[in-house]
Amino acid sequence: TVGDPPGIPARPVPGAPRSLPVTYGSYSSIQANVAAGGANIANDAANEPSIAVDPTFPNRLAIGWRQFNTITSNHREAGWAYSNDGGRTWTFPGTIEPGVFRSDPVLDSDADGNFYYSSLRFQNPDYWCDVFTSWNGGITWLQKTYAYGGDKQWITVDRTSGAGRGNIYQAWSINAGCCPDSTFTRSIDGGIRFQPPLEIPSHPIWGTMAVGSNGELYVAGIDPNMSTKFLVAKSTNAFDPAQTPTFDFVTEVDMRGNISYFGGLDSPNPDGLLGQVNIGVDRTNGPTAGYVYLCASVNAAGLDPLEVHFSRSTDGGLTFSAPIRLNDDPTLSAYQWFGTMSVAPNGRIDVIWNDTRNDLVPNLSALYYTSSTDGGVSWAPNEQLSPVFDSHLGWPQQQKLGDYYDMESDDVGAHLAWAATFNGEQDVYYLRIGDYDCNTNGVGDSLDIALGTSPDLDNNGVPDECD
Repeated sequence: TVGDPPGIPARPVPGAPRSLPVTYGSYSSIQANVAAGGANIANDAANEPSIAVDPTFPNRLAIGWRQFNTITSNHREAGWAYSNDGGRTWTFPGTIEPGVFRSDPVLDSDADGNFYYSSLRFQNPDYWCDVFTSWNGGITWLQKTYAYGGDKQWITVDRTSGAGRGNIYQAWSINAGCCPDSTFTRSIDGGIRFQPPLEIPSHPIWGTMAVGSNGELYVAGIDPNMSTKFLVAKSTNAFDPAQTPTFDFVTEVDMRGNISYFGGLDSPNPDGLLGQVNIGVDRTNGPTAGYVYLCASVNAAGLDPLEVHFSRSTDGGLTFSAPIRLNDDPTLSAYQWFGTMSVAPNGRIDVIWNDTRNDLVPNLSALYYTSSTDGGVSWAPNEQLSPVFDSHLGWPQQQKLGDYYDMESDDVGAHLAWAATFNGEQDVYYLRIGDYDCNTNGVGDSLDIALGTSPDLDNNGVPDECD
């Protein structure tokens, strides 16, 4: 519970070897919650990760997570790590505000490369949020701002070139929050101050947010009274600092299933969500410009216990298509949980999830991936990205692996922050899906090397702009 004392922190073993990448095929997941020198810290726990990427220099990354300094206590803090080499190595300085109970970490970045870390804290009898700001790629978090908030909050930052550029939006659940039914706030000054909360019609919960090319804001979630009713709220004036945000409409979407929560010991994640509602927007100038995408792991009656479903809107969120199933396994006995989606600037849609298809045992999962380059009409065959892991290991007095993963796509690939138990405990990993583009020219660096535009002068197998 919140009242648990912090406990005696687990300590790294002097001289312990560096934690090795977890590989499957051509994919390597790099542990982020490591001691100095890259060694794992036994008997701590890290889960529920979120990632921020500097769009001006994509080698700069930060991941935040729920840090349990010892699994003997349910006390958790705002852990984080940063990388300046595209996720190849990570530095874990510790926690923001050591000793302070924090949860539900959510990170994002603005167009200028500033990072923001939204963190839940207990303010008896409710939960409030603070947003921390980093101006140096997540190395330090120097500014803390009270941001109202409540349980299961999410943030997104406007990275357009319009009037809303730099706006930070935050929405949260109506449960255990600061301000009854008012569950939305924004900052128009880069996180220095957040405005008093406003009500979102129908109160969507347990979802994410997205900003379109014209600054339009979408908030996704489910109806708090009906888990089969998926909701998308849209605001076309939240970007305008001179106006009080209003929501034009809320669309009900039939995803042919419901969000699952508290599934019991026969569930992959007994005390947590099995995924959130993910929303994304196509920000290209092409034929799919402005399309809105919805994706979630849902309990679909008569099919797999949990499946990844996808729906799209071609009219700015007014209507959505019938959902399609993204997992291509033939079995009807697998869990596809923690479905997570992001949309690249070039319009590619990336989706990952945990999948139990290999063993058909609820607690044995592997990471899977698919993508679409035609606005969600067709999808690549599912691809396994990790070995199988046991999601029931390393519970820190709480029977779950958190409630979500987080992913950020670019034109040549995606940055994924996820959690797994390859060390026999819960740890946070970074996985690069696809090629790197360290010189931000829109071309993967393996192709750069082939073209002679990205030399590897020290012959270490890494393009020099990535070193």
